[in-house]
Amino acid sequence: MLLGPALVILPKNIKATYHYVDVMVEKFRFLEHTADDKFEAFGDSKEELFTNCSLAMTAVMTSDVVTKKISHTIEIKANRIESLLFDFLNELLFVLESEKLILADIKEIKIDDNKLIATIIGDNVNNYDIEAGIKAVTYNDMIVVEKNNKWRAIVVVDL
Repeated sequence: MLLGPALVILPKNIKATYHYVDVMVEKFRFLEHTADDKFEAFGDSKEELFTNCSLAMTAVMTSDVVTKKISHTIEIKANRIESLLFDFLNELLFVLESEKLILADIKEIKIDDNKLIATIIGDNVNNYDIEAGIKAVTYNDMIVVEKNNKWRAIVVVDL
């Protein structure tokens, strides 16, 4: 039995789960897609959903555990929640390319009226084995829904 939270990063064909004591909460899972990668993420809030989507993107790229060394702040506005998620995930790819920062976690995130402010933390991408490069996040099959105070998103990334 675990005494505290533990994040287990597994190969992308296996569900990633969050273990706390003897309760398991699924953060994200990979779905079948013909050419690209597709995942479904979950959260008890918009913030948790966006965090889990970003962790799924890192899991697409590498099975390595990324060290938390470098912080970066992101601010985004959008008209709809789907657009906000799309822009946020593409901004993470931009930071990966421009700053060479691969995400380990979201240190802090706040979403208010389709405005997002997040502090991400990660490390230099050159320190990791990148198994799949993501070109872009797509709107193809993208959904973001809330039902009974639970959030769910489906995202397809172009490899």
